[in-house]
Amino acid sequence: MRSYRSCLFLVLLLWCGAVSAERIKDLVSIQGVRSNQLIGYGLVVGLDGSGDQTTQTPFTVQAVLNMLSQLGVNLPADKLTSIQLKNVAAVMVTATLPPFARPGQTIDVVTSSLGNAKSLRGGTLLLTPLRGADGEIYAMAQGNVVVGGAGASSAGSKVQVNHLSAGRVPSGATVERAVPARLGQEDSVQLELTTTDFGTVSRIVTAINQRFGEGVASALDGRAVRVAAPADASERVTFIAQLEALEVIPAQTAAKVIVNSRTGSVVMNQTVTVDECAVAHGSLSVVVSTEPVISQPAPLSQGETVVVPRSDVQLRQDQGSLLVIPRGASLADIVKALNSIGATPLDLMSILQAMKSAGALRAELEVI
Repeated sequence: MRSYRSCLFLVLLLWCGAVSAERIKDLVSIQGVRSNQLIGYGLVVGLDGSGDQTTQTPFTVQAVLNMLSQLGVNLPADKLTSIQLKNVAAVMVTATLPPFARPGQTIDVVTSSLGNAKSLRGGTLLLTPLRGADGEIYAMAQGNVVVGGAGASSAGSKVQVNHLSAGRVPSGATVERAVPARLGQEDSVQLELTTTDFGTVSRIVTAINQRFGEGVASALDGRAVRVAAPADASERVTFIAQLEALEVIPAQTAAKVIVNSRTGSVVMNQTVTVDECAVAHGSLSVVVSTEPVISQPAPLSQGETVVVPRSDVQLRQDQGSLLVIPRGASLADIVKALNSIGATPLDLMSILQAMKSAGALRAELEVI
């Protein structure tokens, strides 16, 4: 029974430590198959008094006047300065045009307030052309804006849930122009890894050549693989589908520690190790408090009552801890050891930077 449990534990240990294979589709992208960003300027109308304050956003009034003039409505010149629009908001409209999108298909759009509108909830986006980086119109957007929030204010009090100055129009844009793709114009396709890794490129080339024949795939550099493909478009689609379904075990990633200095987040991957080192941790805090003290003059002294601030400075230092981390410690050992001495995420950033400077941290330290 004991030997059976030992064998079972060994199998579980090997199974947990095994690296799972991933599809080539999840590791690479195909050159030429990409999305494109679209942007436009539009108006959201039908707001319940939560639109732009036109005295501070003159571009909203100008956009409304241009729209009305195109519809045959012309206002007297002496009335232009007195226009007050409370139900209209100027917005920037953005969308992502997916690859192989055809005219007539619909895509989602996002509207974001450009002025000082309080809320876009309940508004309707008017017909807005969406342009690409080349200045050409690729889609037209219009529809009801969906805002995932709510809010109310009265007499200086305000309650708000989520963000109200941005919303989404599901299937709100219709594609008017397709972006030409070069997928079927060459005798090969090029696979591009999401991250540079020579080991993974080599394994992808080996897997493709074993499946389709020697010489079908060749590595260009640490990120690109060229694969010979059929010239016929229909055969090429089937070939790429089979190519993406192949499974490859990625090479072990480089040891890296990511530190976000704004939020205090620290993320380490499983390949991070350290050499033997000693870490001392302690915190020093200085607290300065000021309390007003009223000083009154003596009777009949003709003095004035004054308020004199009295400051109290306190210096506190927590007892430091000295911890020895053995050589070759894994990520779990590092986290457990630093937690045992009460290191916070901010402390952890300083400790890791000091370990890197001392040459004890076997990882790339990146601060974002």
